[in-house]
Amino acid sequence: MNDIALQRSLADRYIETEALYGAKNYKPLDVVLTRGEGVYVWDVDGRRYMDCLSAYSAVNQGHCHPKILAAMVEQASRLTLTSRAFRNDQLAAFYEELCALTNSHKVLPMNSGAEAVETALKVARKWGYEVKGVPEGQAEIIVAAENFHGRTVAIVGFSTDPQSRGGFGPFAPGFRTVPFGDAAALEAAITPNTVAFLVEPIQGEAGVIIPPAGYLKRARELCTQHNVILILDEIQTGLGRTGRLLAEEHEGIEADLTLIGKALSGGFYPVSAVLSNSEVMSVLHPGEHGSTFGGNPLACAVARAALKVLTEEGMVENAARVGARLMGRLAEIRAPQVKEVRGRGLMLAVELHADAGGARRVCEALQARGLLAKETHEHTIRIAPPLILTDDQADWIADQFAEVLR
Repeated sequence: MNDIALQRSLADRYIETEALYGAKNYKPLDVVLTRGEGVYVWDVDGRRYMDCLSAYSAVNQGHCHPKILAAMVEQASRLTLTSRAFRNDQLAAFYEELCALTNSHKVLPMNSGAEAVETALKVARKWGYEVKGVPEGQAEIIVAAENFHGRTVAIVGFSTDPQSRGGFGPFAPGFRTVPFGDAAALEAAITPNTVAFLVEPIQGEAGVIIPPAGYLKRARELCTQHNVILILDEIQTGLGRTGRLLAEEHEGIEADLTLIGKALSGGFYPVSAVLSNSEVMSVLHPGEHGSTFGGNPLACAVARAALKVLTEEGMVENAARVGARLMGRLAEIRAPQVKEVRGRGLMLAVELHADAGGARRVCEALQARGLLAKETHEHTIRIAPPLILTDDQADWIADQFAEVLR
């Protein structure tokens, strides 16, 4: 048996072992990856692919960025975890640098994106009771239809996706749903008990759905007018993905609570954070919320390095420029199965007509050509390569899509 046959047998064994021992809560493409560098990943057969998912925007800085890796190794050799029972020498610098970069007053560090969302929900409710004066137990939070904010029981309780919420109830009360992008519906839903409006600037999991121009600005005005906290979930859209550091910058607004994660560590470590103004975050006191791993020295050191390379190496600006180029090339594809090409920066999507045979089939054809992308909501292919993408690489992506779709 030759080496290639042995390697292929190994890949099959990995897939079979996953199926035997793992919970079946994902349906990945059948590629077994073993190494990554920049925009590329390699499978156990030695074949190279261009990564056009970036771990759902967690790897904005590219795979295994050497400066982030160096920071992680250096910190891991000194101190990894103390819990928040003690202070560490990385947390203060992380706070200071992140606040300066994002124009925030306060930071609350967590680990996953879902934890950041849960944190924001708790903070908003507590603020509503203690500051706004909402009667205890009656706080309401408005969310958008087709949202995706994570997988906890509270979060899936206000999802409108039957697959996300089916079979997991009963759910926590206190949430009202309005259509995404509809400012009039938002205004109509606000009551004296409304404490917050939670929304993604661009809905990623729903298929890179971009709201009408002016929507976020109007939402900001309504929240200010009615004394409601605006919470922007920038876990996917933030940290350069849309061509700005935060997607809220496209409309010149600032949220009261901004949620970031994923690329905050460059893909090396679970790190998330809630960014806030001083008034809202001041409602939390010792013992009311926390995390053993949140704000640990390893996480802080990694995040500091990830933010530094993101800004110093011009990745945000590159996402805007190369993203516009890729968007233009994809829009030129003339194929009857394509319904729409949309996006902002390097957060793009190709939506197919419902009778086109499904997006999974296209993703598998792209995989055969050395490009990894992933379907969402059956008919849409998300395209989100690392922000270090070059012009030539963007053109190559468009060429592969053109060949497959035609």
